[in-house]
Amino acid sequence: MILAMPNEITTFDPWTELRRFTTARIALGRSGGSLPVRERLDFQLAHARARDAVLTPFDPDALAEKIAALGLPVETIESAASDRAEYLQRPDLGRKLSFHSRSALVELAAKTGPSDLLILVSDGLSTLAANSQVEPVLAALLPLLNESGWKVAPILVARHGRVALQDEAGEILRAKMSLMLLGERPGLGSADSLGAYLTFGPKVGRTDADRNCISNIRPGGISPADAAKKLLFLLTESVKLGLSGVNLKDTAGELEGGAMAELE
Repeated sequence: MILAMPNEITTFDPWTELRRFTTARIALGRSGGSLPVRERLDFQLAHARARDAVLTPFDPDALAEKIAALGLPVETIESAASDRAEYLQRPDLGRKLSFHSRSALVELAAKTGPSDLLILVSDGLSTLAANSQVEPVLAALLPLLNESGWKVAPILVARHGRVALQDEAGEILRAKMSLMLLGERPGLGSADSLGAYLTFGPKVGRTDADRNCISNIRPGGISPADAAKKLLFLLTESVKLGLSGVNLKDTAGELEGGAMAELE
């Protein structure tokens, strides 16, 4: 049996109990003036996972094949960024289509005509998120869109895309709305987080104030099913009001037995 020394004072740290409710790095303790070895190694592992999420190569064709199995035509495109390094160093190039992709979308627009919604998918800043979360989100969202009568354009899978890529693509394809799913900048506890950005009347020159975002779509955050319901609500309200962005509010939680009940 180990007994405390007579002069030893023990105290209860309430922060330790709070660790059960969050993945945030709190109540890590200390070893002398430093972090305990276990916490330091855990930090290094999380940092390595975040780097891997950003730098892992993206295979748009493989993801396009998975999405095509959901029943909609899929096209692969590229931004103006030629490789991953340029994409990370030149965010502006990730917001524009490559010359070849722009020409391909002009041809596609002539064949398909206007649509209610254009969905773009991209690696963004987390290839892991795109590979893990996009398919289940679309599997939950597409049936809801179909039931609601939305005309959805062929889904685009873009290599090295930024959020604003949806503006140029949506304008070319004459989509009433655009929705972009892409990997978010990984945190040290969420390397696989997917973001969903929707814009009413996409066209070159739109700003972040013109968009709405659902963030943290992943197993430890918002589930794909919940994200799909929230997206349908926001998309429907956006079309109804003719706007998106700061003037479009998420009032789904205020409804009782109405639109959200119909989505259950």
